[in-house]
Amino acid sequence: MRKLLLATAAGALMAGAAGAEEIKLGVSLGFTGPLESMAPAMQQGAELAMKEVSDSGLLLDGTTVASVTGDSTCIDAAAATATVERLIAAEGVKGIMGGMCSGETIASLENVAKANGMVMISPSATSPALTTIEDDGLFFRTAPSDARQGDVMADIVLGRDIKTVAVTYTNNDYGKGLADSFAKAFEEKGGTVTVNSAHDDGKADYSAEVAALAAAGGDALVVVGYVDQGGSGVVRAALDTGAFETFVFPDGMVGAALETNFGSEIDGSFGQNPAADGPGRETFLKMATDAGFDGSGAFSGEAYDAAALMLLAMAKSGSTDPATYKGSVMDVANAPGEEILPGELAKALEIINGGGDVDYVGATAVELIEPGESSGVYREVEFKDGKMEVVGYR
Repeated sequence: MRKLLLATAAGALMAGAAGAEEIKLGVSLGFTGPLESMAPAMQQGAELAMKEVSDSGLLLDGTTVASVTGDSTCIDAAAATATVERLIAAEGVKGIMGGMCSGETIASLENVAKANGMVMISPSATSPALTTIEDDGLFFRTAPSDARQGDVMADIVLGRDIKTVAVTYTNNDYGKGLADSFAKAFEEKGGTVTVNSAHDDGKADYSAEVAALAAAGGDALVVVGYVDQGGSGVVRAALDTGAFETFVFPDGMVGAALETNFGSEIDGSFGQNPAADGPGRETFLKMATDAGFDGSGAFSGEAYDAAALMLLAMAKSGSTDPATYKGSVMDVANAPGEEILPGELAKALEIINGGGDVDYVGATAVELIEPGESSGVYREVEFKDGKMEVVGYR
């Protein structure tokens, strides 16, 4: 009898193990390219959420989650499209955390994800064009649109009594979209934009572009660019020629690389990037530190939230099929329901499995507005004694 009971118990365990599924989530980020210094912490943020859910054993009868990474390059639409094709066709992912930059995200969504019915949740693609894109209900983002960032940036600049600015932007969907959004808001609020001109990434010398910006003049230079590419090149040329002393940095420039590249040379400069204050952020930062990475990096919290939302939507819908769970993303992201912070994904799954509702707050105070994008909170930063300091939230 004892042997029979042991055999029966072993059989039950084997049956339970056999019933458990491992799903793959794609992580499509620019591991090379103009924001490569930001990508590792974003990947680690997403994988932190995946591990939390896997360790809980509470997703769809013990389903575990593994990440599969792909390099979108951030700026090469063809490379990003090929990456997403591989993640879907060869790796069989059930969702994609990405893309990273706006142009490649648009290309991946329109050319691959829509055709394959694949959910994408971007932590960092911010172009206003993504608000109105035809996405078949498959695309979401935990970062707000640059239509919102442009308005916030205008308030920050004017709040520092800067009335005239020159603007340079990286020549792509992200750069032009944010530059135009800022210029419109700034001028509507009483400021003057002396010039709004593009720069190309990948150049060794930006002295000609800076000379044209300097000729137009302004109390500060707004650099809508990439910290690992032309944006830093423009800043270096401006400092070397003395064309500008004060710089305004939006999200694509706000990273630790600014401290490394320029130190105290940019003291007095300032900027903003999406990030929310509060217990969710503090909890995430501690969790990241415990996991061995810096969660304060730009969009790392948004990446954690993007992965968490996909997995909670799967639980809510009872399915890992993107065609099914896409309809539950907004449900788990917003009220009504019990608020869920980082580190509480097991609690969220328990509530969902019991038939209850959750309101996922996460690391970045998630509140998704139609058509599935963050309503937007921004962290204002300034540079002092060669270091980036947080001065407030908007």
